[in-house]
Amino acid sequence: MFADQHAETSGGAQVAMRLQRKFLERAGHTVTIVAPKRHGRHLANMHDEAYVDVPSMPVPSDPEYSFVWPGKRAMRAVERGLAARVARGARMPDLVHVQADYWGAFLGYSFAERLRIPVVHTMHNRVDVGIAATAPYPHVVLAALNMWRRRAMPGSGSGSDGWAYLRGLAARAAAVTAPSQHFARRLERNGVCDDVDVIWNGIDDDVLRDLEDPPVSGALIWVGRMSAEKRLLPFLRAYAVSGIDLPVEIIGAGFERKAAEKFVAARGMEERVRFLGRLSYRETLARIRAAAALVQTSIGFETQGMTPFEAAQLGTPSIVSDLDIADEMGGGVWRVSSAPTETGRIRALATALRDVERDLREGDVPQPSPRVREEFVQSSRTAAMVDVYRRVLGA
Repeated sequence: MFADQHAETSGGAQVAMRLQRKFLERAGHTVTIVAPKRHGRHLANMHDEAYVDVPSMPVPSDPEYSFVWPGKRAMRAVERGLAARVARGARMPDLVHVQADYWGAFLGYSFAERLRIPVVHTMHNRVDVGIAATAPYPHVVLAALNMWRRRAMPGSGSGSDGWAYLRGLAARAAAVTAPSQHFARRLERNGVCDDVDVIWNGIDDDVLRDLEDPPVSGALIWVGRMSAEKRLLPFLRAYAVSGIDLPVEIIGAGFERKAAEKFVAARGMEERVRFLGRLSYRETLARIRAAAALVQTSIGFETQGMTPFEAAQLGTPSIVSDLDIADEMGGGVWRVSSAPTETGRIRALATALRDVERDLREGDVPQPSPRVREEFVQSSRTAAMVDVYRRVLGA
């Protein structure tokens, strides 16, 4: 597998890779994960032989994450790492699974071409929406990104927008998968791939089985990376406007944390809003299970939105701003009305929060769909992905 960020960092794609590795290895497969080297000491699983770390530069705003230049130096690191794996008895890989959209994708395709093995590409990223939310001149950034793509992958096509970028990557894939129906259909409509396999990311079967019931917090819980596309600050503004009494717990980190803490302090909400920082996977799931409801606030960015699915599997309903995610879940959600402006969206979320507090008080809580409770487990998701691998390999 090739990734844009190390599998031990925070993020839905990273969680998905860790779980896929675990259940693939349980099924007898050998998995090597190529990703940027992390920066710091005493990090989790630093000496795990399945990880091949390539030279990287830390992201200044959040050094948990890293940049990589996917050139010769990085490829030499991949080759050395794989050679070390083979020397310890591992077989040569027969397939590359790209779970990346930037440097990890370029390296993955280049490596597959060198070994003449097929690529399965899982698309995790709405490139256009993410860049529009985080970059001051998104059209310029997308044009530069496409120039980079054409340099790294000659013959990958023209175009300068986000969909052209993804089409260029997918052109060399033997199969493309997506973690939701709504993103898969969007990829198909925009010509990225004619037939995208839909394979949800899952929850760890073992953790789900062994998770103890923590004391009920009765809080609203928000989980994610604290960056603009995740809309943490609009959520806090909506919470302040709503006037509800339900407490809030926030799990995660990112460059907007200081702004979020400053806003909470300025509104005198420190007693009701707790920042818990980064928690382990198990701790995060326990907090979600204990919560009254999970809050999902990004709109148009998520390619699945794992946290509402995790909440549903744990029996916790969600407040969902992205109506594509609400439709996919099929139940267990309070839907936030759409609006054409951010001010309108904040008002709609505040209204939804008041509705949630009322419904919780009256015991009128939406129930997750049986399909999510049945299928959102990693063992079944890995089995579905293995079927794609076998099809691509002709096995």
